[in-house]
Amino acid sequence: MVAVIKRMRKLRALLAIRIGPGAAVLPPEVTRIHMDFARDIEDGHYGPRKFWRNCLPRLKYHNPAVPMTVNRTKDQSGPALLTIHFTSPSAAEDIKTEISSTTTKQTSSAPVAATKAGPPTERTEVINMKHRPESEILDQLLAITRARIVKPTAEETRQIQEIEDQNARSERDSIMMAEVNAKRKREEAILIQARGDPDALMG
Repeated sequence: MVAVIKRMRKLRALLAIRIGPGAAVLPPEVTRIHMDFARDIEDGHYGPRKFWRNCLPRLKYHNPAVPMTVNRTKDQSGPALLTIHFTSPSAAEDIKTEISSTTTKQTSSAPVAATKAGPPTERTEVINMKHRPESEILDQLLAITRARIVKPTAEETRQIQEIEDQNARSERDSIMMAEVNAKRKREEAILIQARGDPDALMG
């Protein structure tokens, strides 16, 4: 049973990053995505923070070559903007961008390849995220970039159903165990009362 639970946890974690809001493949013309928003959620920054936490990791998973940077400011009354950088189709075809990574010569003892310049930015599109829910931010991003949404495969759909079934079984088991424990406590209380031991009953 423990092995099944561990497997389900790993499967749930994998599916969580592969499938869901933000799981989309960007066209090669998109060269960078940058977010600016405040650290706290007040004054319209709740949606941007949710997008950063929930959608951006999936977007990065499916687009490892696209740098995605975030600048969280202390200016709570400031703007919340998502900037999309585009290059021309010809530049995107001619210049192959490296997969962006956090590995540097300071953080790795292994040889690190020199960073190559990506395609030049020819235009940008800016999304005003302030006071907007994460779903609306994502919808606008997908519309502007014409990204291809990644849908679950037949195997992933089966795995999702398996996880849901396991969750349902776990919930039923929990309810059953709670009922068994409650029954045991009632029986113990009746036995204590029958022995005429009120102090034990109180304890």
